[in-house]
Amino acid sequence: MPRIRQADVDEVKARTNIGDIVGERVALKSAGVGSLKGLCPFHDEKSPSFHVRPQVGYYHCFGCGESGDVYSFLREMDHVSFTEAVERLAGRIGYTLHYEDGGAAPETSGRSRLYAANTAAAEFFRSQLLSAEAETGRKFLGERGFDAGAAAHFGVGYAPRGWEGMMKALTAQGFTRDELLAAGLVSQGQRGVYDRFRGRLVWPIRDVTGQTIGFGARKLYDDDQGPKYLNTPETIIYKKAQVLYGLDLAKRDISRGEPRRVVVVEGYTDVMACHLAGLTTAVATCGTAFGAEHIKVLRRVMGDDNASGEVVFTFDGDEAGQKAALRAFTEDDRFNAQTFVAVAPNGLDPCDLRLQRGDAAVRGLMEAKVPMFEFAIDRKLAGFELATVEGQVGALRAAAPIVAEIRDRLLRPGYERVLARRLGMDPTEVRAEVERAARGVSHAPAKREPVETSQEGTGPAPVAPVTLASLPRTADVALERGALMGALQYGHQVDQDTLARAFEVPFRHPALESIRLVIMAASDRTRAGWAMDAVNAVREPYRSLAGELLMSPFPARDEEGAARSTADLFRRMILRNLDREKNELLGAVQRVPADSDGGRALRMRLRDLDIERQRFTES
Repeated sequence: MPRIRQADVDEVKARTNIGDIVGERVALKSAGVGSLKGLCPFHDEKSPSFHVRPQVGYYHCFGCGESGDVYSFLREMDHVSFTEAVERLAGRIGYTLHYEDGGAAPETSGRSRLYAANTAAAEFFRSQLLSAEAETGRKFLGERGFDAGAAAHFGVGYAPRGWEGMMKALTAQGFTRDELLAAGLVSQGQRGVYDRFRGRLVWPIRDVTGQTIGFGARKLYDDDQGPKYLNTPETIIYKKAQVLYGLDLAKRDISRGEPRRVVVVEGYTDVMACHLAGLTTAVATCGTAFGAEHIKVLRRVMGDDNASGEVVFTFDGDEAGQKAALRAFTEDDRFNAQTFVAVAPNGLDPCDLRLQRGDAAVRGLMEAKVPMFEFAIDRKLAGFELATVEGQVGALRAAAPIVAEIRDRLLRPGYERVLARRLGMDPTEVRAEVERAARGVSHAPAKREPVETSQEGTGPAPVAPVTLASLPRTADVALERGALMGALQYGHQVDQDTLARAFEVPFRHPALESIRLVIMAASDRTRAGWAMDAVNAVREPYRSLAGELLMSPFPARDEEGAARSTADLFRRMILRNLDREKNELLGAVQRVPADSDGGRALRMRLRDLDIERQRFTES
């Protein structure tokens, strides 16, 4: 594949705000001057340690150590090649790329083709919703309160009843059958390849960035022998355990709401009904139960780092809906946010509730929500005859483990009282049973596997990376660390001669010295992206430390203050170096005759040092 010209690679990166790209997947908030932070998309965490510095185009996680630029972020998140990452960003900003052989952009392969195929299929389905054949589909939507505007907003389309209508349309656009198979748009049978979705209403399923990655299709005709809902099969871009329908539309309001609230419903039409009624943070799973991977995605979008957020599950009132709620309860402690359950009157789902009682009734679900723990307790109690002593005791034994799982020391006593009221029992007896249950609930951290040490003949043990936390706590190290941080973050805003003078003397700590050498070797410290290149040039095991220095919040109120602080750190470095040299010269003067050439040279140098020191002291 032809290589993209390096000048274009640099230009696209310079024109792209990495904060916007990361912010499509992670809720970011201010973390000091020029820094943003959120929950890391590369590992599961309860509090944010993932930092982004848009001005330098770099991200770094202080938890897992992942770091890089906007291209590496896309490559890690979407598993695309470097070329595909550049082409995707160039497309976003409308930049025309040039290739080293002078030719036009080559046909991309892999994931990019699957995204393109799904996008083309979504457009085909949308156009078919206007056809005469799609009258059944339009009637289905109308009967559920969705007009043409609603269908257009959610991209709802129609798959014709024929066997190859979509396939012919997309192959005419240049897509191969192998690409359509890989995208899950067609199926392979004994008689050949045919459209997977036929005679159905189709909802496009998009990832958090808004790219179409698959479809959900609802059958309309009695002679359709398939399931009621048919989804895209697992592909390299569609993983149902990680996808939430409607998240691309809901993420903005989720991240900006007060409180930050997510409403989890059960189906595509429920998402539509909630959004149209004003609950614009509603999402739904796609053909699978709500699970741990969905939680990871939601937590990043919510910025779920404290208990101020809300996750509200709406379930049908039938047995299946209650079982779904209890499955969600088993994952409850993965959220920092408070979790609730909302069940509509008469067990109606949001779509039917809106149809029968209007938008206000759908919004009213949020007023009728109950805490998840309370819901789980009530479900346990429902299986017992509480009018009898035996029923009360059995219910207590069944529900006590649920209360015992509450880790918040302020919440648990309250739920002990709730359980006591539900059972009509003495709170002391309930508390004793909960404490017994708690002793059987393990909250201990998972045991760590023993660390293998290097044995003779197996090679040296890997060297652990140096981090900020592992640096010695001395005044010299603190000054050098601060000066390196200032150089990497704001070195382009200060006098370059002063910077060079501050770093001309080697540092004593090997990690800090490695970073100093790279900074001094940089040919142009005013060029955009120089600091990121410098970090990547630091040798291991010190590269992670360089990334931390680049990404750590700088102690200043604004950019101007940060530049002044950086200049002051450089001045202090120069003064320290001058003082060190002066002390060395004073020692040498004692060993050299005063009237010798060497003695006179030493005294002249001491005089020059005092003049130079005075100049930097007064500056």
